[in-house]
Amino acid sequence: MTTPTMKAWRVRRPGPMNTRPLEHVTTEVPRPAPGELLVAVRACGVCRTDLHVAEGDLPVHRPGVIPGHEVVAEVIQIGPEGGPTTQAGEFAVGDRVGIAWLRYTCGRCKFCGSGNENLCPESRYTGWDADGGYAEFATVPATYAHPLPDRYSDTELAPLLCAGIIGYRALLRAELPAGGRLGIYGFGGSAHLTAQVALAQGAEVHVMTRGDKAKELASSLGAASVQGADDRPPVALDSAILFAPVGDLVLPALEALDRGGTLAVAGIHLSDIPPMNYQRHLFQERQLRSVASNTRADAREFLAFAGSHHLEVTTPRYPLGKADDALTDLAEGRISGAAVLVI
Repeated sequence: MTTPTMKAWRVRRPGPMNTRPLEHVTTEVPRPAPGELLVAVRACGVCRTDLHVAEGDLPVHRPGVIPGHEVVAEVIQIGPEGGPTTQAGEFAVGDRVGIAWLRYTCGRCKFCGSGNENLCPESRYTGWDADGGYAEFATVPATYAHPLPDRYSDTELAPLLCAGIIGYRALLRAELPAGGRLGIYGFGGSAHLTAQVALAQGAEVHVMTRGDKAKELASSLGAASVQGADDRPPVALDSAILFAPVGDLVLPALEALDRGGTLAVAGIHLSDIPPMNYQRHLFQERQLRSVASNTRADAREFLAFAGSHHLEVTTPRYPLGKADDALTDLAEGRISGAAVLVI
């Protein structure tokens, strides 16, 4: 009997994109373990975290991993019963489902018990600890798959599954008051979705970013002001989110906060933060907070919001065979919005 195969990309040897760390391969279609779904990938978002995995900013967890954790797919097989999760739950063959970054938590530790499963010490992640969506097929534990809202195409949905979810988590961490002034530093895939959520909630959004296309996109979505990445916004900010993985921007972002303001750093990786001056950057009860992944509750809340407030998703598209080009364009700042691989 012939073993079914698929096309996929693996991280051959982490390094800068100009060293071509990804390898295009033909490999076996994975088999779903007990409690897992086997899915045919329709689209997969190209996330900056994929770039960190490919370039080695994040340590290797699975040698030769298939990246990708913004996966829109169709269920084609349900794994056998048994094991830690035994049911497909709400999913059936033929359903459209989403696969996101968070793939496993222990369910036993104090963090899982308190609703903070994103801090679980045993957490595992799609496209880092397990193979992801830069492939024609993938698997996912059924309890970590997500139902998807209607009224969106596959390519529009893909960035919602990390860029959208993480941006939503970062917005919660930033503690933006009702009708408040939000600063956004960096305006890529996650930021352009988070800005729309904040605007829909009645916020005034100010964007600091580089690149003419990013600035044009921010203006078109309704930002009150748009300026350079380290420029001072025209008003004091109640909250801010740093999406760019640039530690140098932490200081101007903190300095732009009003008294009692909060800066949330949304990325999983950040270059070093320069020394800060306590009086200029932290005094008057300003706060600096990190964002670590998301909970499944965050994902369900955000996807429900997206279902009731249609978001404009800017999605430059690449065929699966051009995944390395997509990551290179992301690394070099040539992508406006959130790139998507179409399978």
